[in-house]
Order: sequence, then C-alpha cells, then structure tokens
Amino acid sequence: MSRFQKRFAELKEKGEAGFVPFVVLGDPDEETSLEIIKTLIQSGADALELGFAFSDPIADGKTVQEADQRALASGMNTDKCLELIKRVRQFNEDIPISLLLYYNLIYQKGIEKFYKEAKEAGVDAILAADCPVEETDPLLEAANKTEIDQVFIVSPTTTKKRLEKILKKCSGYVYIVSVLGVTGARASLQKRSIELIKMVRPFSKLPLCIGFGISKPKHVKNVIEAGADGAIVGSAIINIIKKNIGNKEAMLSEIKELALELKKATR
Repeated sequence: MSRFQKRFAELKEKGEAGFVPFVVLGDPDEETSLEIIKTLIQSGADALELGFAFSDPIADGKTVQEADQRALASGMNTDKCLELIKRVRQFNEDIPISLLLYYNLIYQKGIEKFYKEAKEAGVDAILAADCPVEETDPLLEAANKTEIDQVFIVSPTTTKKRLEKILKKCSGYVYIVSVLGVTGARASLQKRSIELIKMVRPFSKLPLCIGFGISKPKHVKNVIEAGADGAIVGSAIINIIKKNIGNKEAMLSEIKELALELKKATR
C-alpha cells in the first residue's frame, strides 16, 4: 500500500479529509524552506505537494511565479530540490509527498533517471502540469518501474470522454483544478468547482484533491462537503512567505496559524 493510499484510508476512517499544502522548494531559501515544510507537517498537513522552481511556469499565477524566482535566485535547481526532499523525508517517514512540476525539468535530467532519483529521495507521486495525457506513456513507464503514482489534472473544461482517458492512467489521487486560469488565492469559489467534483466522483475511487484558488477554511469546507477528499492550498501560504521575508519567526508563526485553521476545516 502506497503512502497516499494509507493516508487517505486513515483519513476516511476518522471521517476527515486531507489538508495538502503546496510550497515551492527553496522559497525563499533552502534552510527556511525546510523549516516551513516542517512547520506545515507539525501543524496538521496530511500530505505535501512540492514544486520545483521553473523559469516559465505557464500554469501558475503571480504568487507562485514570484516564489519560483526567489527559489531560483537562492540557487535552487533540480538536484538541490531532490536533496531537500531527502531532508524532509528524514524528518518524517510517513507523510505522502507529491511533486508538481513542469515536464522540461524531468526531460532535462532524463525521464528514467528523474523517477529513479525521485523515488530514492522519498517521492510518492508526480504530476507534470504541462504534459497532456496523450504524451505521458514514457512517464507512466518510468512511474510503473519505480512504483511512483502518476497524477493527472481534471479541469472545468474536461469532457467525460477525456475524463475516462485520464482516469485510466491516473493513480495516487486525482488533481481537480477548481477554476479556469492559473494558480492563485481567490476570494470565492466558482459554482463550477463544486459541480466538477460531483461530476468526477462517480467515475473514480481514487481520492479527489482540489486545488487552484483554495485559500480559506470556508473554501476547504465547501469542497469537502461537495465530495472532495483533500484540499490543496498553495498561494495563501506563499503569500505569507512573501510578506515576511526577513522575519522568519513571524513567517513560521503565521504559516502555523493558517495551517491549523485549514486542517480544522477538514474535520
């Protein structure tokens, strides 16, 4: 049983959903990034979604773009990200870890080599945000060899025919994009987000995790009530990092407070 399978089974037994924070590895620097991730784990994170900084993150809004730039400016690269994940795994052996990154970073290292090193680092799942399901056979081959889950995105524009194609290849969990557009905190959820969860639910037994625009406890409650198994929150956390650059104590304190509130909303 994979870490994702085990964790979501445990949550279901407790009558809870998962709180899945997203941060960019190395934002604002490697050591602070590790402290941020440790704080999130200690404050109730059920799983982690970790981003690799990339120069052209086409699926991401300004908040994550700026996080990427801070991480790159601090010297982060693919190898350093993998080393940082090893340090996270040394801190916690059980928490599921998923990567959200762009295909170029996998391709540049070599697909088989990337998946092998990701597995060795302690990664459980990988989502290549810009790789369509039709082009993922090489990734799936590497994923199967290394027993890493390959995650795919379902969006508000996904047709039922395409959904069936995605779900045949998806494992670990399904990433549901809550809104059209790029990542970023939003004041409210679109009604379409709730409808999308209800549309996907009958087609898959995999956990459904919803992201893009989830930033408040009430958002988390809304998507869980609609049938989501997990809520992915990124930009709201990254905004705290940006606001407190130079004041690590305040940064970690605010992140802890938000994480505790978001986890509470999953119960």
